[in-house]
Amino acid sequence: MEEEEDAEATGPMRRCLASGQIRPKVEMIRFAVSPDGVLVPDLAARLPGRGLWLSPERDMVNTALTKGLFAKAARQKVAVPPDLAERLLDLAKKRCLEILGLARGAGQVVAGFDQVRDALVKQSVALHLEASDGAPDGRRKLAGKMPELAPVMLFSGTELGQALGREHVVHVAVLPGGLARRLKIELARLGALQGNQTQAIK
Repeated sequence: MEEEEDAEATGPMRRCLASGQIRPKVEMIRFAVSPDGVLVPDLAARLPGRGLWLSPERDMVNTALTKGLFAKAARQKVAVPPDLAERLLDLAKKRCLEILGLARGAGQVVAGFDQVRDALVKQSVALHLEASDGAPDGRRKLAGKMPELAPVMLFSGTELGQALGREHVVHVAVLPGGLARRLKIELARLGALQGNQTQAIK
């Protein structure tokens, strides 16, 4: 009964083809095999056909590559890009920034030091993003406003700026809502692919 309740809470589960571990599918990366036998990353989990599921950690990707696990799981010859880990990283980063842009359009993002400071003090903030190339002093000052919400630093100021329609952005707060929940999931996968489990994404 307890296992059934856990499954309901986390959603559908899938088995990682590299580790054999069963995890919620929202934490994993789905792959599909095209009709011409090419492995296609399916981060949105929407492509037709049987899915091949892999934990997002970089070592799991490398294990699947070196041991030919995609072909074994698909039971056919599969053409796998040798730079698969880098492609996944680019795709995961693009998904995160696209969702951040959607959150901005929905009025669920504030940017700039003063605006983020006020949000951390006066509002409920779901995510606190800081540019990886931003000044440490400003980051420390903002982190002190809401210590339980550690800043996520997976993007440069230029990347955050592009997502938010500006040239360069250092400080960002995402307000609670469905887009924030989606972004947390994608950020966790991105952090795993980068090899640094992102501490505050829960």
